[in-house]
Amino acid sequence: MQTDEVLGLLKDVADEVINPRFRALADGEIHEKRPGDLVTDADREAEVLITAALLAAYPDAVVLGEETFAGDPSLMGRYAVAEHAFTVDPVDGTKNFVHGSKDHAVMVAETVGGEAVRAWIWQPQHELGYVAERGGGTWRHDAAGTHRLEVPAAGSADGSADGSAEGSGDDGPRGGLSDGLRGRTSRRAWIGRALEGFEPLTLTWVSCGIDYPKLVEGEADYVLYGSAAPWDHVPGSLLLAEAGGLLGTTAGEVYSPRDTAPPGLIAAGSEAAYRAVCRALAASDLG
Repeated sequence: MQTDEVLGLLKDVADEVINPRFRALADGEIHEKRPGDLVTDADREAEVLITAALLAAYPDAVVLGEETFAGDPSLMGRYAVAEHAFTVDPVDGTKNFVHGSKDHAVMVAETVGGEAVRAWIWQPQHELGYVAERGGGTWRHDAAGTHRLEVPAAGSADGSADGSAEGSGDDGPRGGLSDGLRGRTSRRAWIGRALEGFEPLTLTWVSCGIDYPKLVEGEADYVLYGSAAPWDHVPGSLLLAEAGGLLGTTAGEVYSPRDTAPPGLIAAGSEAAYRAVCRALAASDLG
């Protein structure tokens, strides 16, 4: 499938089974996979449609869907070793969707040899699409057209990113960063706390399909995550990388789509910001 075709698929599926239920979910359409972990009929039906279309085009690929995995945990192992795979998050930000918030998204990523090569995020209620291809940049699709995105500079004395998560010779927890960075976190216990020299942490948009585009567009300088399922982070990792940012682990390693259980993640708008946050986090009492 061509890249634009996959974005069209996500739009069509959203129009068919997600948007009609927005702010109109019946009680019987909302379920719990685990206490507090919601899933709706929209999630399940959207994943079936997206998965069927991907497998029709790529019958030998492994498709790791969030809801399919919930019923078949062995799927994660097959995905981790697959030469060609897709991740599917049919409604990222299900709680937002259930509570009537527009901040939810449909996400797909493609991996080859364990590397993300294409990624798609469609925000149906905002009518915004974000697409990235390895070596081809990150693009925003909106009513005005298609626009290439690059992460805005954020208080960095050296805004370059060399694609490596190795440390630098900069001294101090912030390295070469001249101003406090604006951070968000999915860990609610950390909200209001601050890494040394940075602004206090605030809550993410509670949907990776919203968080990563917001980060790429400069509405935060970094995001700290705890959980790290591939369907949540593989799409955003490529969007961020192709726009000049970096997703890495709290242990100082560049994120890999095959790492299905990293210790925690730092999404940052630049290599310098990632290094600074990683050092500041290691020196902090957050835990």
